[in-house]
Amino acid sequence: MSTYARLPAPSPEQGLSRYLQEIRKFPMLEPEEEYMLAKAWTDHEDKDAAHKMVTSHLRLAAKIAMGYRGYGLPTAEVISEANVGLMQAVKRFDPERGFRLATYAMWWIRASIQEYILRSWSLVKMGTTAAQKKLFFNLRKAKNRIGALEEGDMRPENVATIAKNLGVNETEVIAMNRRLSGGDASLNAPLKSDGEGSAEWQDWLADDDADQAAEYAERNELESRRSLLMESMESLNERERHILTERRLKDDPVTLEDLSKVYGVSRERVRQIEVRAFEKLQKRMRDLAAEKGMIREVA
Repeated sequence: MSTYARLPAPSPEQGLSRYLQEIRKFPMLEPEEEYMLAKAWTDHEDKDAAHKMVTSHLRLAAKIAMGYRGYGLPTAEVISEANVGLMQAVKRFDPERGFRLATYAMWWIRASIQEYILRSWSLVKMGTTAAQKKLFFNLRKAKNRIGALEEGDMRPENVATIAKNLGVNETEVIAMNRRLSGGDASLNAPLKSDGEGSAEWQDWLADDDADQAAEYAERNELESRRSLLMESMESLNERERHILTERRLKDDPVTLEDLSKVYGVSRERVRQIEVRAFEKLQKRMRDLAAEKGMIREVA
């Protein structure tokens, strides 16, 4: 990334309140302006154009980062990782695809944050199974869905419901809830510690409401990715496709033990097939995406 990596941007380390105030100063881009800036970057590597695209979307990065504030990690670092994802999105953004940068950037921002969280949490703390990783990233959402908003340990009936919905045992739900329960600051807290004024943290974040064009573009992008996945699955043989589907693409993954009985092999052999199939699928998806122009690398 060389020169691109040196694009200036405000640092969350200067203080969260001040940072959120500073990024509000950067104007949002109109579609035509965004397109011209993106073309200037992709065609001429215009760093000023890239800088304007990054700074105009810093509020989006901060808003998404706030959604991960309950993982026990410094908020400033999570925002920094969100900004890394944003810069990667700007680097690879293709304005000819027809959708807005914000729609495209959300994927990169979330991926960057999640990768940082996974690096920061040891496998011992987080767990190693696909179900446990799913629990790690979905527990708070599951709690909100059933109204389990109480502090500390959840009620047994709520634990049982979440365990069933996420395909893990109740002990794992209790343990993960205790790990993630600390340091979850409210977005409704006042910006100033003395409570003066009515401004709250959430007032400084990007608006939840996307315009209709952005919503359409996001749906279109999702459909494109689904189509890419289904086409790429054809590169796998029947056994690989079945094992990968059962292990990676279902809300309630089938256990290695159950699949080992189906195919008459060891659990370790099933795991090896799953890993190899996933690697083959990833490679095929990358190749197809490049062929279809969905990935555009910038030197």
